[in-house]
Amino acid sequence: MKIKYLGHASLWIEVAGKNIIVDPFITGNPKAAGKINVDDIKADYILITHAHQDHILDVERIAQNNPDALIVSNFEIASYYGNKGFKFHPMNHGGSRVFDFGTLTYVNAVHTSSFPDGSYGGQPGGFVLETDEGNIYIAGDTALTTDMEIIPEMTELDLAVLPIGDNFTMGYRGAIIAADYLEVGLIMGYHFDTFDLIKIDHEKVKQAFDKAGLELVLPEIGDEFELNTEAD
Repeated sequence: MKIKYLGHASLWIEVAGKNIIVDPFITGNPKAAGKINVDDIKADYILITHAHQDHILDVERIAQNNPDALIVSNFEIASYYGNKGFKFHPMNHGGSRVFDFGTLTYVNAVHTSSFPDGSYGGQPGGFVLETDEGNIYIAGDTALTTDMEIIPEMTELDLAVLPIGDNFTMGYRGAIIAADYLEVGLIMGYHFDTFDLIKIDHEKVKQAFDKAGLELVLPEIGDEFELNTEAD
């Protein structure tokens, strides 16, 4: 499994020969300028955790460039794009679905969710991906919640992608506790530095994770790494 950081909370995951895009916010992110070209993105699936603009801005552009791409989100968000003529698959909290890359589960997140025009975007969530190339949890925008303790009862994780920017989501201290709940030692931080309100002290955060005995990946936009652990 290869994971590329597109900035903010946007990911490009290649697994089982499929391209999965998560929460694409690229053209509105000045930090991604010159590093990521949204029109170069290949997508078989577009996963959306919630409806805020900084998670959906480039969904339609990517879907138009990839007409066979399947948009997967909660019922309200998926239906919103389905009504615009895009291919979609609705899910809801606790539900799992087998796709050709593996099994996807939509899980709880504690946040809000509305489209840029203020219309209802359903309840926010995260995703657990179980694949032959590894199992990952993508938290989406969320507070620290004990709901995370349920995830390792169902799935042994190889990686957790957690927001660490604070203010709108949990910060690094919450992410360290979340790692304990999730029973995972490898964390990728995201949702940080894009705006002034979520800027972090990189060295302080790294030291805190080191002290907790956790491995933290703190990516730059465009960074790509490979998850080598195979799922059992």
